Amino acid sequence: MKEVFLNHTMNFIARNTNDQKELSEEEKEKLEYGLEGLYMTITKLVIIFLIALLLGFIREFLITLIFFNIIRFPGFGFHASKSIVCLTSSTLLILGLPYIFITFEINLTIKVILCVISIITFIICAPADTWKRPLTNKKKRLIRKVCATGLAIIYSILIIVFNGYEISDLLMASLLIETILISPIMYLIFKEPYRNYRKV
Repeated sequence: MKEVFLNHTMNFIARNTNDQKELSEEEKEKLEYGLEGLYMTITKLVIIFLIALLLGFIREFLITLIFFNIIRFPGFGFHASKSIVCLTSSTLLILGLPYIFITFEINLTIKVILCVISIITFIICAPADTWKRPLTNKKKRLIRKVCATGLAIIYSILIIVFNGYEISDLLMASLLIETILISPIMYLIFKEPYRNYRKV
């Protein structure tokens, strides 16, 4: 299904591109990578949304998704090369973690410890790139590290301030999801290369 989508879309773009400006091989690769990411994101979200709907967990899922995407933008992180791995890991993390925090009462001390671990992980690991998209620009990496770590600190403050409220639990889940995705853990589990900017 993915290949059909990519082939039809690439052919459509090729037919409607100005003849005087034919896409280079590099531009085609970038475009295909972007389309593949779009396809995986949409199909993954639809499936996870349906699971959340069946669990009666839609509002919590959407709030977590928003918080996660805000911190994911500068932090980057693990991106599975296989669709099934992406879907499985995304479902477990983006539904599983908030569900745990909402269902079980996690005391403030544990949250503070998790926040400290997360901030340290962001300082050391953010931003975490992928082999398809290595972050080779040192200045941009530094800007992303500062932004991602700053957001981790802001999230941590809000988690502590609003402890006892649902928003604290969903922020905690979002922060932990991104912490896991920028750490070497996921890369090691799925045998994906880490810190790819060093290999370019």
